Amino acid sequence: MVLSRGWAVFLTAVGVWTWIIWPRFALAIWNDPRAWSAGRAGEGTPTSFLWVHALLIIASLAIGTAVGLLGVRAWRAARSRP
Repeated sequence: MVLSRGWAVFLTAVGVWTWIIWPRFALAIWNDPRAWSAGRAGEGTPTSFLWVHALLIIASLAIGTAVGLLGVRAWRAARSRP
């Protein structure tokens, strides 16, 4: 499959966007009182709220990385075509 440069840029931008947004969301979840049994960030044991969101964040970062890498590869392939 051959992707246009426009799609390559879009996929790369999605990958970058993912890495901008999800780490900030991870910080918000870490600091949320519902994430910890003691009700304060980092105190007590992690709750299911933290674990579920951690899995979502990890999955989203993995998917975003894959999409971004596809975009970069598509851009390089488009540059080598005449």
